[in-house]
Amino acid sequence: MAAAAEPGARAWLGGVSPRQGSPTSSPELGAGSRSRSRPGSGPGSGPGSGPERAGARPLGPAAPGHSFRKVTLTKPTFCHLCSDFIWGLAGILCDVCNFMSHEKCLKHVKTPCTSVAPSLVRVPVAHCFGPRGLYKRRFCAVCRKGLEAPGVRCEVCELHVHPDCVPFACSDCRQCHQDGHRDHDTQLHHWREGNLPSGARCEVCRKACGSSDVLAGVRCEWCGVQAHSVCSAALAPECTFGRLRTMVLPPACVRLLSRNFSKMHCFRISESTAPEPGEGDDSVDGGAPAGPGREAMALESSKQTLKIFDGNDAVQRNHFRAITVPRLAKSQEVLEVALRAYYITEDPQGFQLQALPARALAGNTRASGKVWSGGTTEEEGSRGPGARDVPSIIRIPEAWIIRALPRSQEVLKIYPAWLKVGVAYVSMRVTPQSTARTVVLEALPLLGRQAEGLKSFQLVEVLMGSRQVQRVVLADEEPLLDRLREIRQTSLWQMSQTRFYVAESRVVAPRVSLFVGGLPPGRSPQEYSSLLDEAVASKAGLVSVSHVYSAQGAVVLDVACFAEAERLYMLVRDTAVHGRPLTALVLPDVLVAAALSYHPDQEAAVQGRVPLRRLHGQRWVGEADTHFLSPGSCLPWAEQHLKLPPDCCPLLVFVNPRSGGLKGRDLLCSFRKLLNPHQVFELTNGGPLPGFHVFSQVPCFRVLVCGGDGTVGWVLAALEELRHRLACPEPAVAILPLGTGNDLGRVLRWGSGYSGEDPFSVLVSVDEADAVLVDRWTILLDAHEASGGENSVADAEPPKIVHMSNYCGIGIDAELSLDFHQAREEEPGKFTSRFHNKGVYVRVGLQKISHPRGLHRALRLQAERQEVELPSIEGLIFLNIPSWGSGADLWGSDSDSRFEKPRMDDGLLEVVGVTGVVHMGQVQGGLRSGIRIAQGSYFRVTLLKATPVQVDGEPWVQAPGHMIISAAGPKVHMLRRAKQKPRKAGTAKDVRADGAPAPDGDSK
Repeated sequence: MAAAAEPGARAWLGGVSPRQGSPTSSPELGAGSRSRSRPGSGPGSGPGSGPERAGARPLGPAAPGHSFRKVTLTKPTFCHLCSDFIWGLAGILCDVCNFMSHEKCLKHVKTPCTSVAPSLVRVPVAHCFGPRGLYKRRFCAVCRKGLEAPGVRCEVCELHVHPDCVPFACSDCRQCHQDGHRDHDTQLHHWREGNLPSGARCEVCRKACGSSDVLAGVRCEWCGVQAHSVCSAALAPECTFGRLRTMVLPPACVRLLSRNFSKMHCFRISESTAPEPGEGDDSVDGGAPAGPGREAMALESSKQTLKIFDGNDAVQRNHFRAITVPRLAKSQEVLEVALRAYYITEDPQGFQLQALPARALAGNTRASGKVWSGGTTEEEGSRGPGARDVPSIIRIPEAWIIRALPRSQEVLKIYPAWLKVGVAYVSMRVTPQSTARTVVLEALPLLGRQAEGLKSFQLVEVLMGSRQVQRVVLADEEPLLDRLREIRQTSLWQMSQTRFYVAESRVVAPRVSLFVGGLPPGRSPQEYSSLLDEAVASKAGLVSVSHVYSAQGAVVLDVACFAEAERLYMLVRDTAVHGRPLTALVLPDVLVAAALSYHPDQEAAVQGRVPLRRLHGQRWVGEADTHFLSPGSCLPWAEQHLKLPPDCCPLLVFVNPRSGGLKGRDLLCSFRKLLNPHQVFELTNGGPLPGFHVFSQVPCFRVLVCGGDGTVGWVLAALEELRHRLACPEPAVAILPLGTGNDLGRVLRWGSGYSGEDPFSVLVSVDEADAVLVDRWTILLDAHEASGGENSVADAEPPKIVHMSNYCGIGIDAELSLDFHQAREEEPGKFTSRFHNKGVYVRVGLQKISHPRGLHRALRLQAERQEVELPSIEGLIFLNIPSWGSGADLWGSDSDSRFEKPRMDDGLLEVVGVTGVVHMGQVQGGLRSGIRIAQGSYFRVTLLKATPVQVDGEPWVQAPGHMIISAAGPKVHMLRRAKQKPRKAGTAKDVRADGAPAPDGDSK
């Protein structure tokens, strides 16, 4: 009996020794992790290596699943275990996964082979693969080779793979929320192998464990602790989230019923329009990294290339693995190479190769050609695919499909779908008479649940794909042997990714929270319901409006059917209302207090009064249809979860990927990996409202805004509007400046702009930052246009309110900002550099250098309800912070008895004038200050003509009318970066976990 690791982790990192006294029904279970399979063995038994090749070594428990042999080295090579150079001409290589080792290190190898890795994942969680990109000094987690050509990475964890290796990747991503399937109470380490920085140090032995030459070392993707794969077994299994423990939203406190939705939808990750990895083009040799031109490789006259398919699904999709074998190779050797291309290490005696005719490639999977059996010796040297005449070079590779021979019985692993059972799985023999019902009946006594009755359980088939985990409930009378044969016909590799769980026959009432934005603002809940019914035909019995954000034009829907939620999600994304496209997001629930839920039909289903099939509604079961209880639970279905830890103050992260420098995309990926992806939101996908809604019940949290001054103002304005809906009405806000000016970030010590600093160091600085108060101001824009008649005023546009944190400019500075904004809107692709953006400002400023002075005649100013005489100026600026125009001190440092010393929280604004572009340039250079005009807390500006206006970097042309500037109620809590203490020579940088160096970011 093998013990598996906790969610997403693999057993080889948590100890792989069988638990003593574990129940078993098959003698093969105690034979170690590498016992040879017989033709009758199934996916539950350990895959065998087949006949040993020359140089093959006997394997023990320390080498799970590998097919090692001694090879002669022809180039510099490093050990994948200790990462040291392999001296000499001999090394130990796994024929399947390319694991290379010293001979002396072989006995310490605990890293599993790719062929058996899926069987060691306890809770399957699909990955979120992003678009292809260049990742320097990264290695594929499947074939262990470098990513010289474009590769893909998971947006949630540190998994890097070749595009054609994606189907073979383990579904072992981080479990970031509870979905009712084997939910856990204790957070354990989630280990990921390799791709560590070259300077990484082992947490146990303090020696170097990282390497830029091979895939070596392991790292916990929650706390960041790094270690050798051997040393990791000495660490405590529990994970404390490391240095960021107070900022991470614990997965046990997040619930998301995500059936029918991919992980990309659950984490609100923008889907790429590029072809899926492994799709589109013909696949290539499974033992080498993907790359352009590999399908056109030169062919020696003594070798031939064969297209190998592993089942009907691969034939229909034309997804094959190309292998190159000698033309005179024996049939047994060709079959072994074909199986290794699909990471299958079972005995070749149980398989055969069938020639695939052209009509089968055209879509007829029932067509079959001649059969070449890999299990007989009579065919060796015959005219099969491995021994053809060589009169000419074959230009089109031949196509063959691997078929499993019929089996009279199989040994199947049955997993319990609940935790704390004391056993990872039980092994059972399946015969032609075995059905799902008989297997459940036989497994229950072995799992200690025989007293609860057969009707309370069902058999669930789980396909653990790298992109999606699918679950299906098997009918009680379904023959299991036929089902296994059907899976192998579809795909041999899919067989190794398929598990069978005994689960309780209790279902939860489906509930999906769907955010819909882009609706007309100012409507009632009934009007929004009618509007959605007209637009997407929502079903009243299944869909209800749970939250209404009328001012923002958004609602949150509670959908009581998974199929209806998926339909609404897809329709809303393709729908526009009044010319505005709608936004749809799947939102999780953050659980902040213990709760108990109960559905009346669930007890009826358990007692047999209501058919279970009627409660399910359909055959396929997704990731959140069934809640599994621990033994002894007194209710038919209970939902139990943890409160937030008392010292937990999770960080809500907003990222604007369009801000200056376009560095937001990389930051999005980095913050999703460092924190829980459910606490990272992309502002171009629904704005800040979805994030505040998710965190509305969190009693204490902080906010990090990644963007320019305009982005910060956007988030602060949303916070002001939603403050009364939040359990934490005054969260402190930190800034990661990505814009061009970044004046508020400068004042709060976050710097003049982001220049590639390690994202982990940024989060540490946020955690250590000090809270300060900053005034917020309301600007009422009441535009009027005077008509010819006396006392006749016609409204040009309705009054509106904007909020200000930094400054408000009227005149020349707003005109320059408006010209820059228009240029960026016309050609956004050119504005990717902060240096280029400032150059555009200089260019538009030079064009305005001869602008006449006349602003003082185009407006009137009242301060504290008293008229203020304006000097001859071309620009009027209201300052709330001592930074303007990318760090310039417009007010100046000279003392003046007429005014108080400016502060961000004094409740006063400073009014300054500039005479033109030349004056502004002198202020930028520190040669002059602005013209001090007034200081106060209430101002009224009367515009006599249309004038450019900008607030916190957002410009527009304001029609004639009034502008009233006043305090906006409570001050906003901001985070000011603590002063950096000077480091001594040789002092280590900030660490992510105690004693573990911070990981390097991906180099592109």
